[in-house]
Amino acid sequence: MAERRRMGYSVQREILDEGAVDEIAEKSYSKPSLSEKVKKSLRCSGPRLKSCLLGSVPVISWLPRYSIRENALGDLISGISVGIMQLPQGMAYALLASVPPVFGLYSSFYPVLIYFIFGTSKHISVGTYAVMSVMIGGVIERVAPDSNFMMWDNVTNSSIVDVISRDAERVRVAAAVTFMSGLFQIVLGLVQFGFVVTYLSEPLVRGYTTGAAIHVIVSQLKYTFGISPVRYNGPFSLIYTVLEICSLIPQTNVGTLVVSIVAIVGLILTKELNAYLSKKLPVPIPVELLGVIIATLVSWQVNLEDKYGVDVVGLIPSGLQPPVFPAASLFGQVIGDAFALAVVGYGIAISLGRIFALKYGYKVDSNQELIALGLSNSIGGIFQCFAISCSMSRTMVQESTGGKTQVAGALSAIVILVITLWIGTLFEDLPKAVLAAIIYVNLHGMMKQFMDIPALWRSNKVDMVIWVATFIFTVLFNPDLGLAASIGFSMLTVIFRTQLPKYSILGQVPDTDIYRPLEDYNQVRQVPGILIFRSSATLYFANAEMYQETLGEKSGIDIIKILSAKKKLEDKRKRHEKKNAKKAAKKNTVDMKGEPESEEQKDMAIIEVDFVPDPSLPRAIVLDLSPVNFLDTVGVKAIRSIRRDYGEIGIEVVLAGCQTVVVDNLQTGGFFNDKVTKSCLFSTVHDAVLHLQSARMHSQDKVIIATHF
Repeated sequence: MAERRRMGYSVQREILDEGAVDEIAEKSYSKPSLSEKVKKSLRCSGPRLKSCLLGSVPVISWLPRYSIRENALGDLISGISVGIMQLPQGMAYALLASVPPVFGLYSSFYPVLIYFIFGTSKHISVGTYAVMSVMIGGVIERVAPDSNFMMWDNVTNSSIVDVISRDAERVRVAAAVTFMSGLFQIVLGLVQFGFVVTYLSEPLVRGYTTGAAIHVIVSQLKYTFGISPVRYNGPFSLIYTVLEICSLIPQTNVGTLVVSIVAIVGLILTKELNAYLSKKLPVPIPVELLGVIIATLVSWQVNLEDKYGVDVVGLIPSGLQPPVFPAASLFGQVIGDAFALAVVGYGIAISLGRIFALKYGYKVDSNQELIALGLSNSIGGIFQCFAISCSMSRTMVQESTGGKTQVAGALSAIVILVITLWIGTLFEDLPKAVLAAIIYVNLHGMMKQFMDIPALWRSNKVDMVIWVATFIFTVLFNPDLGLAASIGFSMLTVIFRTQLPKYSILGQVPDTDIYRPLEDYNQVRQVPGILIFRSSATLYFANAEMYQETLGEKSGIDIIKILSAKKKLEDKRKRHEKKNAKKAAKKNTVDMKGEPESEEQKDMAIIEVDFVPDPSLPRAIVLDLSPVNFLDTVGVKAIRSIRRDYGEIGIEVVLAGCQTVVVDNLQTGGFFNDKVTKSCLFSTVHDAVLHLQSARMHSQDKVIIATHF
């Protein structure tokens, strides 16, 4: 292969330690005090007040500049399309949340309008979402199980569930947990805690949503087979539920199963046709709406409920519910679940929002998104809605049909309002099995996420392990505990990677000031007499001991053994000095008495015992701290002990590549004193190497770096 042409350059400067750099660059040591920071944050001015108002209520900034000519038509078509999708999805996801279907319509109206006012993403479609719904359903089944509402039926002489009382209580629980999750989101947004989503990595989110999708599917099997399994809660409840369903399969309602199969097949075929004709159709075929209308008409005409025992939606009251403040007595029982809902809902929404913001060149404010979702949930909880987030399927429809601003979301809410006020009662004969079928078909995107496993195996095995572990935790421990376990596991992988970093001995690339690991490059050569050591991670309490041990292993220096041998030699020398001192004192006494010197005293000799360093050991060590972004007190002590111990055996230790924060950590950690100054810190490894070489050669005081490549 022809050798690449290289451009040469020349650098000439003095060797610089950290103290010299501070002096030349005039390092500033003045930092604003806490009181000054508080005063600055509380300072108010006209421009700042205006900026704060526009940032808190974004609709004020963009709506006056709304271009009707450019955006109105696309937003209108998109809003109607998404509103039509919201109808079947809202009712279906209400079943997931274990509340009557009409409350899914309420959750597709109030929160969407609130987000229109306070949200910053132009393209995401907020509303009911499968993962959030199944999490709420788990909370509701735990706090208000069927067993709490059993009543005696004199007609059948058996216990039955008081459905009216149960549903009323479940709506109260859903409103309480939704209100609490909204408060959490508002508080997190106000304290600028939007970065919390960084703990939800993409593999974790995708593994979590896939595991939650399994819970969604299992929870809907009872509507598919027309059975009534016992609802389990807590860890491993999914396994118990599956076993319960398997035992009840012989009791399957054939009519319900036929409706489910026909609905699933019809929805899949229509969606495939939709995808095939997507480039030819101006708007997608409203698959779910057509399925709901056809199923409702068939159920009404054939009377599926009475003739075949097919479970239908039932009473759908017209109009909207009056606002009711959630029951405060329930807050203590759902506070943990509310926080999980707040984090998951925000994580999904901001992840999707950033994707479209990057695609269309605008910015999504993470903290304002927290506040917008929090207001949507808290106000929605007052109007008896359940927690909402962003739906991928509706967002894709909103974007593909021409939606360009939040106006599309507001129009979809108006569509839901019209349906709720005047059309909702027409869907009372809709079979619940059809709503379950809609959920199954809409989960196909999440099921495709299983293909992440081989892709992650090829790209990053740690991320693959996080994905699989998150999926397993979510399936086994339920979405709430599964999320906590998954975040904990993800954090542990970070700790393990910093606790077990890669340690390297660096060598110099010939004729350059570049240093690379010896084991990774064939032409890199170690600098004679100088050992350059680097860790790939920061230095703190979890890996400080391993850092010192690995330095000894890589350098071939058993520092404990050498120090022990040196101490023994020093003790031996002291014993000889003490013995010789006694003999000298005895000799002086004899001389004073005038006695002749004995033969033994004549033959007495002084044995010199000095520690001689091994010439095979390096005479200096350079610790490359460029990957280190902070040092805790344990890390500072480790650096100090390395410099002290190796210095005792004649090996000079210097530091290179320290970031400013690391220098500050060394300063506050007591590393520097009268004997140890910043002269042992160097800006680059090359500075440190040249300093050590010049000290060895005893050259002129002022050494100039003159490098020509």
